[in-house]
Amino acid sequence: EVQLVDSGGGLVQPGGSLRLSCGIGAITSGGYTIGWFRRAPGKPREGVPFIWTSADGTYSAESVKDRFTISSDSAEDTVHLQMNNLKPEDTGVYYCAAALGAFYDGPPTESDINYWGQGTQVTVSS
Repeated sequence: EVQLVDSGGGLVQPGGSLRLSCGIGAITSGGYTIGWFRRAPGKPREGVPFIWTSADGTYSAESVKDRFTISSDSAEDTVHLQMNNLKPEDTGVYYCAAALGAFYDGPPTESDINYWGQGTQVTVSS
């Protein structure tokens, strides 16, 4: 069974950076839209990813635009999420996810997701 593997979370001060990694293993990224979801403390996981990448580009929510970027390392079958200028409101559990196909009219939703990572905790606090 395919499973994505999240890693790289931790505690960081406001303004700091973290890089999360998502091992995508056998699926590689071809033909899949890869996105990151977040679950803030005390809240359910958000229903759409705040950043995602597909065949036609990378898209992100306004809240993370210019701070977060996605990159792919095809040699290691890994997708990275670089997070800069982190804010306390970025705190939460981060999940990478893969949805088969391209989504040209908006992000994939939870119901579109084929594979999930187990989640990694990101805490932004002084």
